Amino acid sequence: MASILITGFGPFPGAPVNPTASLVAKLARIRRPAMAGEACIAHVLPTSYAAVDRELPALIARHRPRAIVMFGLAGRSKAIRVERQARNRVWQVLPDARGFIPLRGTIGTSSAELRSRAPLAEIAAAMRSAGLAVQLSRDAGRYLCNYAYWRALEAAREPGGPRVVVFIHVPGLRGACRRRASAKLPTLDQLVRGAQRALIAVAASARR
Repeated sequence: MASILITGFGPFPGAPVNPTASLVAKLARIRRPAMAGEACIAHVLPTSYAAVDRELPALIARHRPRAIVMFGLAGRSKAIRVERQARNRVWQVLPDARGFIPLRGTIGTSSAELRSRAPLAEIAAAMRSAGLAVQLSRDAGRYLCNYAYWRALEAAREPGGPRVVVFIHVPGLRGACRRRASAKLPTLDQLVRGAQRALIAVAASARR
């Protein structure tokens, strides 16, 4: 059975509750007739560089996923962001959840950026069809989201690696943010519905 690896993140400094952990747990439990024959494997990555380097390769080696869909929190964003690329840069200011600050400002030496080969416009449109505000983005930041995306895109370029890799940033949830415009933010159930449609689009792309 082909598999899709779905990842979220745990809490990190400034975000004691990360909604992507609940999101991926719910996604893994939903049965989808449109994805018959696909096993969805959910995993919450600790928000640390060491954990990403340790756990992501192990998950890929164990499950050999045909696709990886990663979710991260962009707490200041007003919309869901489907990320086009990861950049070869690391923020040397904000520590990860274990207090570690990278010593280098880059991730690797291969290039300045790695781009996803997934049909991102289709994936964004699938999420919009659930009534969500979704945009394509060229900037995944310089924190753990960008770092994990880079590592997953590296794996996709290896023989036998995943065929499709996508990173989706989600905003804070309605009611969980103190923003004046928080009523326009999605609920967890709305995110789950949109993410389901994104997974169906990803699965279809990986089968092509």
